[in-house]
Parts: sequence; C-alpha cells; structure tokens
Amino acid sequence: MTSRRARLLLAGFCGIAGLLLTPAAMAQSVALAGMLGNKALLVVNGAAPKSVAAGESHLDVKVVSTAGDQAVLEINGKRHTLRVGDAPVSVGAGGASGRGAGQSNKIVLTAGTGGHFMTQGQINGKTVQFLVDTGATAVSMTADEAERLGVDYKSGQRIQLGTANGVIPGWRTTLSSVRVGDVEVFNVAAVVAARDMPFLLLGNSFLTRFQMIRENDQMTLIKRF
Repeated sequence: MTSRRARLLLAGFCGIAGLLLTPAAMAQSVALAGMLGNKALLVVNGAAPKSVAAGESHLDVKVVSTAGDQAVLEINGKRHTLRVGDAPVSVGAGGASGRGAGQSNKIVLTAGTGGHFMTQGQINGKTVQFLVDTGATAVSMTADEAERLGVDYKSGQRIQLGTANGVIPGWRTTLSSVRVGDVEVFNVAAVVAARDMPFLLLGNSFLTRFQMIRENDQMTLIKRF
C-alpha cells in the first residue's frame, strides 16, 4: 500500500443521484469519499472524486474546514458536516435531505445461460461487461482491460496470483468507481492479472457492500448502510 493510499480514509456509499435541473433551482448530491491529508475528497453529482482544500470550492461546493474523517461543507449557502462513508446529502431549493430523489439503491440481475449472472456496468465511467463471481475476493481484470479503462494499476501493490496453470504476476489496486445500473460504489478494491481472463469479474469487494437475495434465477443486491 502506498503512502498516498495510507492517507486516504475511504468508504463505499450508496449510488448518487444525478444532476437535477428545474426552472427554479438546481439540486446537488454531495458525498465525502475520503480524506487526502487535509483535503476533502468530494463527489458531486456522481462525478469522479475531487480533492479540495479548506477554503476552496468545487462545483459550487465549498470546503469550510476538515478534521480527521469529516469535513464542514457550504452548499447553497448552508453548512453541512459530512463524515467519510455517510450517505450523500442532496441539496436543492427545498433544503437538504439524506438521499437524493430518483436515486436507486437496488440492483436486480437475471441469470443467463448456464445460470451465470452477467451485467453491463461501468468502471471509472467506462463501459464493461461483468460476470458476477461470489468466489472472487475483488473485482478482477486483465492488464489489457485495466489499461483500456485507464486504471493506474502499476502503482499498486505487486502480488503473485495462483492459478490452475501456475503462479502469475498481478497487482492490487483501487478503482475510483464501479457502477451497475443506477447504483455506483466508490473506492473499490481490484486485482489486475498479467494474463488473459475470459471475463471481467464482479467480485466481493463490490458485492459485500450489498445485501444479496437469491430467488430462482433472480439476484437482488440491496445497498448496505
């Protein structure tokens, strides 16, 4: 683990509502994804996390102060204290609430051929095809796929991966975001393997953020809080 990662206080949280525009007002969804030194790692309207120092602003969200794993933010003229891992605050003309309207915290998947659960999703905003694998410790992909997605895996921890064909090199890294349907999770552990894999695996670093319910050929994932 790099010193930079060691300074990050990271936590997953439920999918973030998109930007909501009306003739009278603009609603914003704001979450605190982590702390980088004395900077707050803000996620505004589902965009990629942005480190913002006290006194600075990002997309009309001002960081007033930071301390430990929390930050005081000023949004639309009102102050809010957020802790890493808290549910996003949605702020609009009507004030603030713990969750944004139109937000989903549930993923429903249907098994395909062979009983496997396949689903389209996104990693770092780029489209991928996942195979749900409850036996995989983390989201897993090849080095070629990681490069296509812009994942800086080589700055991660070098590891050795045991496979049926022997031991191969790999890397542990962290994905900025993983989205399936309307649900997005941030700072998800991943493994990158230096060999071909038939599928990009949606493993337990993502799945354990949810309560999993299996009924016949349907799997429902409900976001944990």
